[in-house]
Amino acid sequence: MQKTAYLKELTISATQKKNGAENTKTDVRKIQSWLTLYSMVHPIVATATGIDGDFGTATEKAVINFQKATGIPQSGIVNQNTFSLLCAPLANAFTVPVAGNDLRQLVVNTAVRHAQQNPFELNYAGQSNKGPWVRAYMDGNEGTPWFWCMGFVQTIIDQAASRLDKNFKKLMPLTYSCDTVGTTGLQKGLLSRYTTVRSNPSAVKPGDIFLLQKTPYDWVHTGIITAIGTDVFETVEGNTNQGGSSNGIAVLKRIRNFRQSKLDVFSIQPLVEQ
Repeated sequence: MQKTAYLKELTISATQKKNGAENTKTDVRKIQSWLTLYSMVHPIVATATGIDGDFGTATEKAVINFQKATGIPQSGIVNQNTFSLLCAPLANAFTVPVAGNDLRQLVVNTAVRHAQQNPFELNYAGQSNKGPWVRAYMDGNEGTPWFWCMGFVQTIIDQAASRLDKNFKKLMPLTYSCDTVGTTGLQKGLLSRYTTVRSNPSAVKPGDIFLLQKTPYDWVHTGIITAIGTDVFETVEGNTNQGGSSNGIAVLKRIRNFRQSKLDVFSIQPLVEQ
């Protein structure tokens, strides 16, 4: 893979514990982030805690509750084995191979695999668009200005392409900008405008990328198309929510009506044929 920032999210530098001599704020924030993410999927387990880099009594209790819920010794201490259990969703998304006979199937199945692991962003220190999932998709970048829908899309394309020893940068440059990808698509003749999509939806294939158009040269959101119906696309999108926001909090599977929304489509066919 070209995008390997996820590897930093799978390890801590040393065992972390209450008032531990080897504690680091970076590692403690990682632990607190994953405890909070766990609570978002398991709301009846009390693991949500402040993300401040301080391993105090609250974090220790949250760790104990996580250990109890997952059936491991309740020490309140986080070594690498415990941390690996905490961040297992990210490892499952990035490191467990998915099935697929060609690039398009791999793109779709990889996107679905990520959605199944419940990626969420976090909000702390007064900023949104933060946390291990965002950093993994955005090459270590995070914070309010870092909208991460294109980072998600390129991560999926990269991960799928790397299974076939293909380089996604031959299709498009590494970017976090929908505008850059849209402009690249126009220059390479790979972007179908929404009017063309509406008149000929059969030209769109699973694994292609939608770009939500604000104006003809301004795109505000993106995602992976996983299936095409008469009037709708099924998608997997990052940085969205139930309402389809372009600055939401999660990776979700969604349904988008391409006859009612201005959805331009970027074809990945050249990478398929590479």
